[in-house]
Amino acid sequence: MYKALKLRYRNWKLKNKLVKENVLFSEDDLVFKPVNVLLIDEIIPEFNKDSGSRRLSEIIKLLLKNDIGVFLLADKKLYRYHSEYIKFYKDLGVIVYEPKIVNGKLLTKEGFIKLISPNLNYAWLHRPKVFKRFSNFIKSTNTKTQIIYDMCDFHYVRLLREYEQNNNEKTKIEAERNLVSEIESCKIADIIFAISDEDKAKVLEHYDDQNKIKVISNIHQPNEKLSSFKEFEKRSNILFIGNFRHKPNIDSVIYLREEIMPIIWKSHPDLVVDIVGSYPTDEVKALHSVNFKILGFVDDVSDYFESSRLFFAPLRYGAGIKGKIGQSLEFNLPLVTTDVGAEGFNFGTYSEAMVANNAEDLAEKVITMYFDEDLWNSVSDYSKTILEPFSLKSIETTILETIN
Repeated sequence: MYKALKLRYRNWKLKNKLVKENVLFSEDDLVFKPVNVLLIDEIIPEFNKDSGSRRLSEIIKLLLKNDIGVFLLADKKLYRYHSEYIKFYKDLGVIVYEPKIVNGKLLTKEGFIKLISPNLNYAWLHRPKVFKRFSNFIKSTNTKTQIIYDMCDFHYVRLLREYEQNNNEKTKIEAERNLVSEIESCKIADIIFAISDEDKAKVLEHYDDQNKIKVISNIHQPNEKLSSFKEFEKRSNILFIGNFRHKPNIDSVIYLREEIMPIIWKSHPDLVVDIVGSYPTDEVKALHSVNFKILGFVDDVSDYFESSRLFFAPLRYGAGIKGKIGQSLEFNLPLVTTDVGAEGFNFGTYSEAMVANNAEDLAEKVITMYFDEDLWNSVSDYSKTILEPFSLKSIETTILETIN
């Protein structure tokens, strides 16, 4: 009761502020195309902070390129509805929901959906919580709107793997609850997007409707090496990148610092690790040292990819396609990871050199890849082949076969 009253008060304050500032909504701002898609995520996608947001921003660009109307909404409380990324998407041509005043009232997210629903062909809902919150409401405003459930990753699998690491019964219970929720969402959805063939196969173990499930993976464009590409001997340091709102990245960095690097430092004490990523926790910040640098958020990470000798992602749990792996391959930067990190990628004959699953083996793979120039060059050259299934052309074909 108290929370509800507090929320009403804050929205009332927001309304008065918008009235005072004359922030008015005009239906003239709504531009519709022959086909229109509403995308909803938990936040306005922060394309330079996490791989899920980067994937969504590339999908938005593909939709716009094909003259599909794109409407974007974040599942945020109205009084907290601000983001530096709103302008970025509006400049692309996206109609982005923002709280405004219409006919003397505050335009809510639900009110915005009602305004666009008569022209809405698809509602693309990201992650289980967003789907659960909006799917029935959207269908009630227009029964012809096709509801897409974008799983992003199979949360049940990620949580189950976490439980296998920490043996925490609460994690197991959360995993089982997510399984119920995710399968229920699959039943309701008109279309399901899985992030990988592996995730699709795991979903089909619990929900047997193969025709409804399509794979829309991360988008990674294979790149040719330019003349500016730094060769092996001009590079140094190990690189890790990850958003620390995501628990597998926290676990990975702690594992790297406490169990893997001590093995590597025994023979190579001067080797430096750069940890880049938004929202580092206090636990992660505490790991900072001269040769294990916690750098936090970096707006443009290209300098690190272009100067590092090796990308290393010792992920112990998680699910779906790992954007950090694809991003490293985009820069033709050799990497070492685990089976969890490699999921969804085909490393071909180099899999043995790139993948291991315990601290000793990972340390050995890192040392070999870091100091073996011939192996390094071979893996770097093979990056383009690994990324071919994730190209813009491949993903665009799947999207346009679905949204037509």
